[in-house]
Amino acid sequence: MPSTNNEDFSLPNLTQIDYGSTDTSNGTRNVTTKNGTVAKKRLFQPPHIDHLGKHRQYWRDMILGVNDGLISTFLLVSGVVGSGLSSTDILLTAIAGALAGAVSMSAGEYIATKSQNEVLQGEIGLEKLHIRDHKASEMNELNELLETIGIPLENMELREHLFEFYGSHPDALLKLMVALEFGVVEEEERSPVFAAVASGLLFFLGSLPSLMPFALGAESTSHALFVACATTVSALLVVGAIKTWATRGNCFTAAVENLVVAGIGGVLAFYIGALFDQIIR
Repeated sequence: MPSTNNEDFSLPNLTQIDYGSTDTSNGTRNVTTKNGTVAKKRLFQPPHIDHLGKHRQYWRDMILGVNDGLISTFLLVSGVVGSGLSSTDILLTAIAGALAGAVSMSAGEYIATKSQNEVLQGEIGLEKLHIRDHKASEMNELNELLETIGIPLENMELREHLFEFYGSHPDALLKLMVALEFGVVEEEERSPVFAAVASGLLFFLGSLPSLMPFALGAESTSHALFVACATTVSALLVVGAIKTWATRGNCFTAAVENLVVAGIGGVLAFYIGALFDQIIR
């Protein structure tokens, strides 16, 4: 197969007598030349996979919102079914729980995200003062931090160039120190409004698989609970698949993890509701 990359290795004595073994992990082949020199030749260009982009910092909110809606609403429904309530009462309870959970999730995520941003801005402001008033100390700290990005102490020439540049550009030094010391860049700052809307809306959407069977008039509460269980399990599988598309992990493992947590919680909630029904009545 002809190479599609202009990075093919040049070989001395181009008369090739043995193509050797192929390394499929990086798309190269060992090539032996006439004089016995062994080099690697690229066979193909691996496909380029794009990063998630600027929305990756919101996946926590999205997964938390939909999973919390799926699991907590199912646990609520399981508990009230176990207590012997009618389908109408269970539906009203589920709707109230879904709305309350969505509002609570949105409000909590807004305050938490805004507070985190304010803490970070306070730290950046303090770092700016450190650079202005204690520049020598910050440059010494930079000397230690450079090792974390793969610049060893032995590479003195590169370090000297970096110190010269950042020592004369305080704004660039601030951005570098924020990235290395706090692990954030400006593009990664989260919007409190978007985080609140995403988590609250997905919480409510996650509650629908447990809510709809009672809204559609199932034959009995136990039948509706069975349908809610089946739809919730299906939704958890879908969430697991979507999550692993982003994390590039194992879809089966993520889905089973969600199912185990929800299943154990659902069984506990059902029997706790039944226990309280016996105690109260």
